Amino acid sequence: MAEGSSTSCVPKFIGHYDHWAELMENLLRSKEYWNVVDRGVMVHVAGEARSFSSVVTESIQLTDAQRKEHEENKLKDLKAKNLLYQAIERDVFETILDRSSSTTIWDSMKQKFQGSTRVKRAQLQSLQCDFEVLRMKEGESVNTYFARVLSIANKMKAHGENMSETIITEKIL
Repeated sequence: MAEGSSTSCVPKFIGHYDHWAELMENLLRSKEYWNVVDRGVMVHVAGEARSFSSVVTESIQLTDAQRKEHEENKLKDLKAKNLLYQAIERDVFETILDRSSSTTIWDSMKQKFQGSTRVKRAQLQSLQCDFEVLRMKEGESVNTYFARVLSIANKMKAHGENMSETIITEKIL
C-alpha cells in the first residue's frame, strides 16, 4: 500500500480519548513516527539525545550526520502532525493553542480528554449503576439487549473494572 493512500485508516477522534489514543499510537508506531511524538524532535550529540532548541541555545556545531538526523526527525514530526490533523475534527482542533509539533498536539489532547483518576472513578461508578439496573426493554430484540450489555461491560473494563464472563452472561440471561 502506498504511504499516501493510508490516510483512510486514520482513526477519528469522536470523544472516546482512551480508545482513540491507543489506535492513534499504534498507527504512529507502525509508521515509525511515535518517537518524535513521544519525545519531540531530538538530535544525538556526544552520545545523548537532546532537543534541537538546547543544541541551538548552547551554540553546538552539528556534524553533517547530526544535521541529516535532525532533518529526518523534523520530517517525521511533520508527517505525524499531518496524521493528527486528519484525526482531529475542526472544533476540537481549534482548541489546541500550540500546534508547533506533534508532541504539543498529542500532549494537549491528552491533557484535555484523558481525564483524571477521580473522573474515571466517577465514570466507572456510573457505569456500574447502569449495569446493575440494566433490563431488557419491552419489545427489544435479544441482539439489541445483548449489544447494550456488552457495550456497558466493555466500557467498565476500559475503566479498570474486572468483569468476569460469568457476570456478563448472568446479566444477559
